[in-house]
Amino acid sequence: MSRIAARFAELKARGRAAFVPFITAGDPDFETSRAILESLPGAGADVIELGMPFTDPMADGPAVQASSLRALKAGATMARTFELVRAFRRRDQKTPIVLMGYYNPVHARGAAAFVREAASAGVDGLIIVDLPPEEDAVLLNPAHAAGIDVIRLVTPTTHDARLVKVLCGASGYLYYVSITGVTGTKSFTADQVKAALARIRKASSLPVAVGFGIRTPAQAAQIASIAAAAVVGSAIVTVIAENQDAGRDRIVAAVAELCRALADSIHAGSDARVRA
Repeated sequence: MSRIAARFAELKARGRAAFVPFITAGDPDFETSRAILESLPGAGADVIELGMPFTDPMADGPAVQASSLRALKAGATMARTFELVRAFRRRDQKTPIVLMGYYNPVHARGAAAFVREAASAGVDGLIIVDLPPEEDAVLLNPAHAAGIDVIRLVTPTTHDARLVKVLCGASGYLYYVSITGVTGTKSFTADQVKAALARIRKASSLPVAVGFGIRTPAQAAQIASIAAAAVVGSAIVTVIAENQDAGRDRIVAAVAELCRALADSIHAGSDARVRA
């Protein structure tokens, strides 16, 4: 069983939704990013999404775009992103790590070579937001052969026929984008998300994580009551931005404080939650 499957099975047995924080690799610099990454499990992270810095993150709003630019300015590369994962794996063999980003860095290395490096580093899943299911066999086949999950995105505009294509080859979990638009710019409507998740569950038994519109502990708890996981990214990278001049210890502490609040909200009140 993969780390992702094992973690969701464990949480389902405990009646809990997962807290999935997103940070950008190398933001605001390599050593601070490593310290943040290594602090996340202790702050309640169940799965970690690690952004691959890219110059043109078209699905991301201003906060995540800025995090990518900070990382690149500080010298972030794909090689150093894999180095972050390897360093994390020396301390933590249980928490799943999912690389999230765009196809350009994958294509630049070659999909097969990228997957080999990812597997060797200890990556568990991939979310490539601009690689549609019709075109992702180049990545899907080597990833599955290496035991890496390819996590697909479902959006409010994904109709039933399209959903069938999205689900073909998907593994690990599904990522439901709760809004139309880019990250961190709008809030979700709970009733609409609930209806969308009900439709997805009829077509797939994979856990469903919800992201793109969650910024506060209250919003995270609301999503956790109807989904298998709540993903928070923009709020976390905003805290990094706000504290980037305060020193490494302060940045790590501020991120951990927010993540603990988010995790506590998600993990609380399990009797009222409906599992995805």
